[in-house]
Amino acid sequence: MFDAVLVGCGAMADGWLRALRDTPELAAAVRLRGFVDLDPRRASALAARYGWTDALTGSDLPSALETLRPDLVFDLVVPSARRQVVETALVAGAHVLSEKPMAASLEEARALVAAAQQTGRLHAVVQNRRYLRGIRRVRALIESGALGRLTQVHADFFIGAHFGGFREQMAHVLLLDMAIHTFDAARYLIGARPVAVYCRETNPPGSWYAHGASAEALFDFEEGVTFNYRGSWCAEGADTSWEAHWRLVGTRGTLLWDGNEGFSAHVVAGDEGFRRPLRPIAVPDLSAPLIEGHAGVIADFLRAVRSGHAPMTEGRDNIHSLAMVMAAIASAETGRRQPVTP
Repeated sequence: MFDAVLVGCGAMADGWLRALRDTPELAAAVRLRGFVDLDPRRASALAARYGWTDALTGSDLPSALETLRPDLVFDLVVPSARRQVVETALVAGAHVLSEKPMAASLEEARALVAAAQQTGRLHAVVQNRRYLRGIRRVRALIESGALGRLTQVHADFFIGAHFGGFREQMAHVLLLDMAIHTFDAARYLIGARPVAVYCRETNPPGSWYAHGASAEALFDFEEGVTFNYRGSWCAEGADTSWEAHWRLVGTRGTLLWDGNEGFSAHVVAGDEGFRRPLRPIAVPDLSAPLIEGHAGVIADFLRAVRSGHAPMTEGRDNIHSLAMVMAAIASAETGRRQPVTP
């Protein structure tokens, strides 16, 4: 069993703790021995709410690490505090799983990659969209070759989201707070490295956000694949799923995916006519059970710690998704195409 310390006991913690409590594989593998937050009362209240009444609680992370010597640290702090928390935990000998984004800047993300390498510990990031049945089924279809060579990927994300609070005052709110999920999903599906982006960012009339509630971004990937993102957090009347709506075009056919479990795929079935005849193809179901969402990320992280192999969302990989966000923001600010440089 792994001993763990959870750092950052705000609203995000509930999703993590429900996953740890309600997933048998995780409940049997993780013992939460410490809860740390800037407000020690919040740490105590969270521990009590989930039944970890014997856990150490407080606001001093170095002291908690020295006392408990945990195997794992779950990092749920705000991005501006992430570097200090992760580096402190890695140096103390713990493997770290962080909330997204990986860091507040690419410079800090590079420092975390270096810290993990220097300490010989894992640092991974929660990109939970990779652990959903729908995206795994799409990835399997692409890898089967049924669509031919992938050439174009399009993702539409349109939701009228009234969060209130800090998001409505953020600069680049869509790109910084949400688009990284879609960008990371695109990287996972395309299986190649993003190299450049042109992005246009707007705040449409009627937006209840201070800045950047909508964006369009066109990415170039290696191997000639393009990824076109259109998104808005102030588009009401016809919401997409939180996982976006997708069109994936290959040299033999096209897949439409609603981001959940809705699929429509057709491939060319003849070589004559102005518009070639098509035939539908099925998107096969998964051949093995899948632990989804946050629980899936945590389970993969635990397997990686046991085996010594890299988890799917290790920092060395996830920095490329953060680089997509930062390059898109730079393009929106300058009006010019920008390289994607992790």
